[in-house]
Amino acid sequence: MATDEKVVYSDADLAEFKDIILAKIEKAKKDLDILKSSYKNGTSNNTDDTSPQFKAFEEGSETMSKEANVQLAIRQEKFIRDLKNALLRIENKTYGICRATGKLIQKERLKLVPHATLSIEAKKAERK
Repeated sequence: MATDEKVVYSDADLAEFKDIILAKIEKAKKDLDILKSSYKNGTSNNTDDTSPQFKAFEEGSETMSKEANVQLAIRQEKFIRDLKNALLRIENKTYGICRATGKLIQKERLKLVPHATLSIEAKKAERK
């Protein structure tokens, strides 16, 4: 193989990664639905029979919890978008190629972080 030839994952590897990504998208969508329902529907805990101070505290806590769930939902939506972009890279046969070095990202890394676009080496260099 010539040194200037682009190295890519085989179709079998890409199919395996696609299955992993599709499963992660499915789970991520379910998790997102749970997060969205938690901040859209509110809680069923009723504080009508407790002191006004406790009720105010619980309402404040509930607001903080909703805000945290909104932030988690935003992160989950980005995760799903990143996974869908990984599927596009699979279709384009550019999946698994480090955007910094142009080399293949290790298979073990892609199995753990299937939306990765940087090799571990490039990620470490980026942090410096």
